[in-house]
Amino acid sequence: MHARSPAGQRRARSLARRLALQALYGLQINPRSWQDAHNDFLHDPEAERVDREYFRELITAIAPQREALDATIARFSQIAPHDLDPIEHAVLWLGVYELQSRHELPYRVALSEAVQLAKQFGATDGHKFVNAVLDRASRELRPHEYGQPSV
Repeated sequence: MHARSPAGQRRARSLARRLALQALYGLQINPRSWQDAHNDFLHDPEAERVDREYFRELITAIAPQREALDATIARFSQIAPHDLDPIEHAVLWLGVYELQSRHELPYRVALSEAVQLAKQFGATDGHKFVNAVLDRASRELRPHEYGQPSV
């Protein structure tokens, strides 16, 4: 496998998030082990263009910690996690995970990626809700970064 350009790497990461969203959505609709979901999605034709390591990280970090992530989401959302639309719920798991654990990733990128997924797969105005929740989360989880001008 050859090295990807920075733009190619960003695209592969975006695709990893998209695949992770689909896997996390599936776990809500058809409960099963995250390992099975992970393995199923690795065989998806789309997986060839995906940053597989990042996809694995997202699934192995998020799926077993959904309750803890829900506790964080509940602090910033006016809708209880168990009442969320499954797509927005999965997008928020991804966004909160990246805000909490991927400090090298600017919070604006985490928000932008989450909003894009919600626009692509969620309800008509679901992206506005996702943006509002993750914006509130960013203020607390990334106070050193929040509100700083982009470089």
